[in-house]
Amino acid sequence: MTQLGSQQESFTLLAPIRRLFEKRQFSHEQVKEFFSFNLSELPKLTKMNDMDKAALRIIEAIENNEQIGIYGDYDVDGTTSCALLYHFFKMLKVDVSLFQPSRFIEGYGIHPSSIDKALENNVKLLITVDCGITNVEAAEYAQLRGLDLIITDHHKDAAEVLPPAYAVVNPNRRDEDKNSGLGVLAGVGVAFALAVRVRELLIEKKQNVPSIYPLLQFVAIGTICDMARLSTLNLRLSRHGLMQMPNSQYPGILAFIPPEERTVAILPSDKISFNIGPLINSKGRLDHPERALNVLTAMDSTVARENLAHLEISNRERKFIQGEVFNHAKKIVIENMKHQFNPINIVYSPEWHEGVIGIVASKLVETFEIPAIVFTNAEEHGVIKASARTAGQFNIFDALKSCEDLFLKFGGHHSAAGLSMKKENLSEFEKRMNQYLKNVPEIARTVQDHFDIELDFNEVSAELVKQIELLEPFGNYNTRPVFRMKNVKIHSFRIMKDQHVRWDIVQKNNDQKRLQGISFFYVGKWNQPTPEDIFSRQENEDITIQFSLGINRFNGKEYIQLMVDKIFIGLVH
Repeated sequence: MTQLGSQQESFTLLAPIRRLFEKRQFSHEQVKEFFSFNLSELPKLTKMNDMDKAALRIIEAIENNEQIGIYGDYDVDGTTSCALLYHFFKMLKVDVSLFQPSRFIEGYGIHPSSIDKALENNVKLLITVDCGITNVEAAEYAQLRGLDLIITDHHKDAAEVLPPAYAVVNPNRRDEDKNSGLGVLAGVGVAFALAVRVRELLIEKKQNVPSIYPLLQFVAIGTICDMARLSTLNLRLSRHGLMQMPNSQYPGILAFIPPEERTVAILPSDKISFNIGPLINSKGRLDHPERALNVLTAMDSTVARENLAHLEISNRERKFIQGEVFNHAKKIVIENMKHQFNPINIVYSPEWHEGVIGIVASKLVETFEIPAIVFTNAEEHGVIKASARTAGQFNIFDALKSCEDLFLKFGGHHSAAGLSMKKENLSEFEKRMNQYLKNVPEIARTVQDHFDIELDFNEVSAELVKQIELLEPFGNYNTRPVFRMKNVKIHSFRIMKDQHVRWDIVQKNNDQKRLQGISFFYVGKWNQPTPEDIFSRQENEDITIQFSLGINRFNGKEYIQLMVDKIFIGLVH
C-alpha cells in the first residue's frame, strides 16, 4: 500500500505504475516521498542571502507609507510573480504600483528608463520579480537616483558582478549554497518565499496577517509554464496550488477555468501548459502584457472576463503568426539539410515576428530533435535578436556563453536562452556554435527516442489512467509517462482539420476491444509514415505505437484517450 500524503487515501499501485517507478529508479521511500503533499518537510524557502534585508526594508516601507512598486518580466513567470505580490500586499492592505516592460520597447529585464518610470510614479522601493540579476547598469542608476531596488530573480548570475541593489534575492546567486535545494525555484517561487519571510517578520511584530496559502495558485502556474524542474519542492508547491484552482477565490484564475472543468480534485497540468499559460503569454508576445496582469489581479469576475477576451483574441493572432513563421523556418532547415548536416539549426529572417521566435525554436527542436536558435531583426538597425532552445540534456546556456564576446545582450538557463548581437557576427556565431556541438556526443545533444515502459493492450484501463493522474503535475523532470504497445492494428482512421488524425486501434489478432487514439498535428509530421501508408502496410508488417494516456472529458462523459506521438512500421527493439 502507498500513502498519498495529506489526501489520506491509500491505494495499491497497478503493475504498470510499479514498472514505471522501477524504470525511473525510484526506491520505495522515494515513491512514498513522491506522493506526499507534506509542505513541512520541504527545505526552508526563506534561507537565501539578503532575504531578511529585503523583507525588513519592505516592512519599513509599509510602516512609513512609502510607495512600493513591483516590476516583473512579461512572460508567465514574471506576470504570475507580479500578481502574487500584488495580492500579498492587498492582504496587508497596501496598494502597490505594477510595472512590466514591453518586449518590443524596453526588452527583457529592468532598465534605467524603468527606474525613471518608477520615480515618476513616486515609488520609493522597487521590487523586481523574475528579472534583474544581470542588470547592473539599472541597479547603478537606481542607486544614483536614490531609489531602493530589491532584485528577486532565479536566473543564472551570469554578469561579471552582482548588481549593486539594496538587496539581491536569488537562489542561483554566485555565493548561494548550491545544495540548498532552492535553485530549482521559478521566479514566482522566489517571490512567494519573499512573501513568506515578510509575513513571518510581521507575525513576530504581533501583527495579524492572513494565510498566504492561496498564493500557491500563482506559484503553480508560473512554475509549470517556466518549465522549472519539478523537484520534490516544486512538485508539492505546485500540487497545493493546483488543488485550490478549481475553486479559486481569485476571479482572474477562475476566469480561465470553465464551470464544467471545476469538478476535478486537482487541475491537470496540461490545462496550465496548453491553455492558461499561452493565454497569459499571448499579449506580451504581440504588444504589451498588461492585459494578462489585469486578468490575474482582477477583483471581480466581470473585469477578469473582459481582459481575458483580449487575451483570447491575441492568442488566435499569435497562433496564426507562429504558424507562418514556423513553416518558413522549417523550409529553411530542410533546404540547409540538402547541402550539409549541422548539429544545430540556426535560422534567420528579418521579417519574422520577435514575439513568436521562442515558440518556433521549440517547435523546430520538437520536429528535428536537435537544438535550435531562431533570429530576427531587432528594433535597433543592424542588430538581430534570437531565442535558443536545447535538445536532450545539452546545456544551451553554456554553449552560448562560449560565444559571449559576440553578443550585445545575453541571458537564460540550461534549456532556453535569449540574445542580441550585431548582424555582421551571425556567420562567425554559426561557425562557432556548430564547432562547439560537434565536440559534444550526439546522444547528449539530440532528443532521444524515449519511452518509459511497454504496455499490454489489456493493461489500458480507466483505473490506470486515474493512477497516472495522481502523478501530476507533469513537466520538467516529471514527464508524462510515455508508453509503447506492439502488435496493434489500425482498424480505421479519420483526418480532422487537415492536420490531426483520430485512430481506432485494436489488437492485431483480436478486434473485440478497441481503443481511441489521437495524434495532433500529425499530417506532414517529419519522419513519420502517413496514415495511408500505415493502413496499407499493416497486414504484412508489425505496427508499434508510442503514446501517453489521458482522459477526454466531453459533455459530462469521460473517455480513455491515447495521445499517439509516433507510429513505427516493422520490428522495433
